[in-house]
Amino acid sequence: MKKIVERALLYDFYGELLTEHQKQIYEDVVFNDLSFSEVAEERGISRQGVHDLMKRCARILQGYEEKLGLVEKFLKTQEKVKEIHRLTREFRLTEDKELVFRIEELSAEISRL
Repeated sequence: MKKIVERALLYDFYGELLTEHQKQIYEDVVFNDLSFSEVAEERGISRQGVHDLMKRCARILQGYEEKLGLVEKFLKTQEKVKEIHRLTREFRLTEDKELVFRIEELSAEISRL
């Protein structure tokens, strides 16, 4: 499951940088859950061609992530936002002023990302 989510996130962030052909094959395999054989038959290419193209796409997308780190930043931001939500719920119950300071710290970290 984690691999599927990782593939989807990489594609969401960097998929538009692939060629149209690469995007179609990648989407068929990852999002439409077609086998390499099914894609090969549908697209009129070999199963090995689909396999090679998927490996190439994975390398390309991972390369963009290594250079730009947008997925990592997104995931870190998501975690900080979850923590802010948790702290604000807790604050409503306790009105602990320390929680406000922690929320301010987190929001400042997010704005720096």
